[in-house]
Amino acid sequence: MAIKRLEHVGIMVKDIQASIEFYTKVVGFSLKGQLDHPNGEIKLAFLGFNEREETELELIQGYNDDLPVEGKVHHIALTVDDVETEHQRLKSLDVTFIEQEITTLPNGARYIFFAGPDGEWIELFETPVK
Repeated sequence: MAIKRLEHVGIMVKDIQASIEFYTKVVGFSLKGQLDHPNGEIKLAFLGFNEREETELELIQGYNDDLPVEGKVHHIALTVDDVETEHQRLKSLDVTFIEQEITTLPNGARYIFFAGPDGEWIELFETPVK
């Protein structure tokens, strides 16, 4: 098979500028680029953490608000060093949490979900210490 890596994850948003602000100021992404689709209706933004071969987050405004729920991305997961510290930081920013408490899995991994500006689920994931 010729697949090399996961290129990006696309999230449909209502207001691309508000979503860019949220993902850069609250979550910590960097804006890597923006462009308008040739159809003149769709706006795109690509975000990441300034790594060369990283999987990017693509924000899409104007695609089709009538798409069915089936097939939508359930969540994106972001690795953090300390989920407790990030949880406290996000609380101070009045982020809407999907879960109020951090979950610890049997393998020691820890996570919590919060919502983006369009209700998309974002997971902060701390890998277990080995």
